[in-house]
Amino acid sequence: MSCSNGSHLATRIAFFVSGFGVACWAPLIPIAKSRLEMSDGALGLLLLCLGLGSILSMQLAGPLTSRFGARLPIMTGGIVMAFLLPCLASAPTVPMLAAALLSFGAFQGLLEVGTNVHAVEVERRAAKPLMSGFHGLFSIGCFAGSTLTSFMLSAQVSATVAAIMSSALMMAAMLAATPRLIKTPRTDDAPLVVLPKGVVVLLAILAAIAFLTEGAILDWGALLLSGKRLLPVEKAGLGYSVFAVAMTFGRFAGDAIVARIGSRRTMLWGGILAVLGYVVLLVAHNAPVALSGFLLVGLGASNTVPVLFRLAGNQSVMPAGLAIASLTTMGYGGILLGPAGIGFLAQGLGLPTALWWLTALMCLIPLCAGFATRAHEQTSEVA
Repeated sequence: MSCSNGSHLATRIAFFVSGFGVACWAPLIPIAKSRLEMSDGALGLLLLCLGLGSILSMQLAGPLTSRFGARLPIMTGGIVMAFLLPCLASAPTVPMLAAALLSFGAFQGLLEVGTNVHAVEVERRAAKPLMSGFHGLFSIGCFAGSTLTSFMLSAQVSATVAAIMSSALMMAAMLAATPRLIKTPRTDDAPLVVLPKGVVVLLAILAAIAFLTEGAILDWGALLLSGKRLLPVEKAGLGYSVFAVAMTFGRFAGDAIVARIGSRRTMLWGGILAVLGYVVLLVAHNAPVALSGFLLVGLGASNTVPVLFRLAGNQSVMPAGLAIASLTTMGYGGILLGPAGIGFLAQGLGLPTALWWLTALMCLIPLCAGFATRAHEQTSEVA
């Protein structure tokens, strides 16, 4: 295997492991809730530990990646996540599970930043778009992790044994990927606190909106379908399934799209398609039309985040590691805080009105596509 193909494979494995590890936790949540006899409110607070750990670690991951390269964060993040996964399934008390989730989230954040920095460098050396396909492997990892864990649990395998088996797969994958990781650019004067500046501020804001779009579909899509009586409660999750399949397909097609029309047009037309999808979803009076809205949102939003990471990795205002850490932190902030904000608006104005406000906010993505990509297209546009 050539060095180039090896680095491509290592990047794909790292994205896969990141999605796989997080998704393995999802089927374990109801088991942990029952085992520890938690209320819904306590569980909600507990689940925040995962995102909080990720956001805090991303602030350290940027300087760490800038100073030492992406290999150390990727290797450390992936392997420690694998070690911690069985702890999530067997923690005997709520405080211990909270600590395990905080740590698990922290190393997942470390892996996330390192993997995106590595992906930017691999794409730069290949001189062709690869980022969308890399992010597609995260989606495949999510599907594989949740499906495998659910299958083992349904086969009466204990939660701890299921987590150990998944952990072993993660460990094997990371050991296969690590020797193939390449050296990424380093800087000795990386600050300890990452604050976006210049065009990275805009990219980070757009990343938060893009991640919020995904989080809103996940947290509120089913409620919108059932609330409008377009689908019964037990079938309302179909909307997110359509969205997830469309997003995965869009990401695997994304590199060819970027190569053909460029980052600016991909971001412009993708943003327009996502906004149109939300409009269709909100005005729909029957299930097929509403589901077509989920389809359009998934296809439109699929390549916005990969394009933003590409732009962050190739701008000249900040080191790539720091810029990507800023985008990742803002993105996770959008996932964590955005759906809660929608809930606050929905309580006073109704869910459809709250989602109309989100649709208006999403218009910033196509409106800012030209400015966000201008410097990149004038210098080193890979498309």
